[in-house]
Amino acid sequence: MTQPEPETSTPPCDPKDVVRRGYDAVSHAYRADDAPPGQYGPWIDALRRELPDGAAVLDLGCGCGVPVARALTAAGYAVTGVDLSGTQIRRARTLVPGATFHQGDAAGLDCPAASFDAVVCLYALIHMPLAEQPALLRRIASWLRPGGRFVATAGHTAWTGTEDDWLGGGAAMWWSHADAATYRRWLTEAGLTVVHEEFVPEGEGGHTLFRAVRA
Repeated sequence: MTQPEPETSTPPCDPKDVVRRGYDAVSHAYRADDAPPGQYGPWIDALRRELPDGAAVLDLGCGCGVPVARALTAAGYAVTGVDLSGTQIRRARTLVPGATFHQGDAAGLDCPAASFDAVVCLYALIHMPLAEQPALLRRIASWLRPGGRFVATAGHTAWTGTEDDWLGGGAAMWWSHADAATYRRWLTEAGLTVVHEEFVPEGEGGHTLFRAVRA
């Protein structure tokens, strides 16, 4: 896997830099070292039932490694995590020493074809520029082995915007996502078959959880 260099000179107005700075600022507030799986638990369990022993899993937007990389590594899988935030990656390397972590932009990631049994992307796709998301989904599909699984949270309704002082961390956060129907179409066009879709409520809105498989 060829890993892009971490972004260090991006102008502050760049949305990716807003996301990176935001997660650097709220890393501990967003997820404690000993945070339980919570709503992620059933999603992780469902994925584990579909994977072979020793499966290779890519966790895009892995954060501090808790709970996804931690749970999958403990189950005996070979986990690789990628995240924009340097703070998140440093924590992940400490919290989940059995996995491999890289700081970088998922949109610039270059992985060999058919190199993973699963790709997980929870609450990360929605922080990427909308124009880059269809191409990334196509590349994710190419990284999956036949029968490989993709698990992601995406938008439920279309929205792009920012929130100042996100989670009280003193930094802004930025999101950009399409609606569920658009994501369903993008996944299909990427060569993935959606096998499960559900609404995940959050506050006054929510997201869509997709589970898909490569033929």
